[in-house]
Amino acid sequence: MIVIILALLGFVIGFRTAKKRGGNRLDILQYTAGYTIAFVLLGALATVVIEQMLT
Repeated sequence: MIVIILALLGFVIGFRTAKKRGGNRLDILQYTAGYTIAFVLLGALATVVIEQMLT
């Protein structure tokens, strides 16, 4: 669940960042992909850490 929420958050942040900087369609796609991947990795790490703490 954490991964999905952070993936959506990364997508939104990437989209807003690219729009704010005046990017075209491909720039927006690249920013959303980059931020989404980064946030998914962060969410996966957080999930593993929380799981280890609970067991």
